[in-house]
Amino acid sequence: MSLQDMLQEQMGVAKALCQRAEQISPAVEGRGKLCGKLRAELRFLQRAEGGELLLKESQLHSTNLTHLTAVLDSAESLEDVVAVLHVFSYRDAAGNKRTLVVDVVANGGHTWVKAVGRKAEALHSIWQGRGSYGAKSVVGQAEDFVCASRQQPVEYLHPHIVFAFYNGVSSPMAQRLEEMGVAVRGDIVAVNAVPAAGDEDHEDHEDSGEESELTRVDRTTLVASLAFPAAVRSEECGRVNMDITALIAYVSSLSHGRCHLAFREPVLTEQAAQERRQPVLPLLDNFMAGKELYACSAAVADFRLILDTLGGPGEKERADQLLARLHLVDDQPSERALALVPSAKVNRRSLLIFGTGDSLRAVTLTANGRFVRAAANQGVRFSVFMHQPRALTEGKEWRASHIQTFTPGPMSGS
Repeated sequence: MSLQDMLQEQMGVAKALCQRAEQISPAVEGRGKLCGKLRAELRFLQRAEGGELLLKESQLHSTNLTHLTAVLDSAESLEDVVAVLHVFSYRDAAGNKRTLVVDVVANGGHTWVKAVGRKAEALHSIWQGRGSYGAKSVVGQAEDFVCASRQQPVEYLHPHIVFAFYNGVSSPMAQRLEEMGVAVRGDIVAVNAVPAAGDEDHEDHEDSGEESELTRVDRTTLVASLAFPAAVRSEECGRVNMDITALIAYVSSLSHGRCHLAFREPVLTEQAAQERRQPVLPLLDNFMAGKELYACSAAVADFRLILDTLGGPGEKERADQLLARLHLVDDQPSERALALVPSAKVNRRSLLIFGTGDSLRAVTLTANGRFVRAAANQGVRFSVFMHQPRALTEGKEWRASHIQTFTPGPMSGS
């Protein structure tokens, strides 16, 4: 195949990948980043086609398309994908701050996937110390994933790590990864020993485990072929920590049928419209069902203050009923919550509430997205369940106007 034919083939691949990436839900974090990387590859190839760049055949073989194809294939193979090309911060064994790119975060955050597009031969050579200087083996990368995952729990469980090999992996490498707790997907191929004369210059073999001799991949012998499993179902956290926004939403008049109103306050009118479109109480009840319910002193104290100031009689009665169902606990913020740097979005009250949920190993039920995002920007990701906010409105209904709901009547002539 000529260089021009290869270029045209790569451009066709890039265009197809761009179209597939655009089909990913906009709700998936990193979708824009993935699309941007693919468009950048396509522009590079188009410039080469137009004569702006002089390409060698080796450059066409070493584009990022192989890896990006693997990322996209993984994203399309898994359920409940929440992010692609997501950067996590963690500290290595020496305490140094590091970052790690996880190609696909799936199953609601419980699964991390590294998509590997390189051929099994190259991966195996690097693992045995025959790669270019400084090249890190897949096993070394897996160690980083294991370390990072232990510092990024999702609902207090460490994410499952999957390495997906789209051009195969040698059986000794696959075995080593499995021993580390990393699941392997893809074709697992056998290896053969390298003649003894080839061993002289390779005394140190990075991460080569128990092997005493060099080996090479034998693609003719397929040991196993492992496809992606169904969604990994992790045990659901049985504790819920309710913050102030959740307590208010649960007792709000809006959440209890009084949403067909237009208030003088635009924000309340908008919340009423949201409630008509998507009632919040069934969502909260479904999430809370069968779980232990907690609220800390900081949340309850501020909730009572807001209730005394703005709550109507029905809202106050529902609040008493709700608080009677909860385990009321003292503020006991976790160390990582207390380590957050205070700011306009990270105030002490939120530190106490979310930090207590963290200490209880409970999922915090909240509408406070500003705090959750601000904490995540500082490297602390709390286990949360987000819901739409609802205000206390019963005391303001007297000056609100009712919205007429349209009920279709019989068509004339019928």
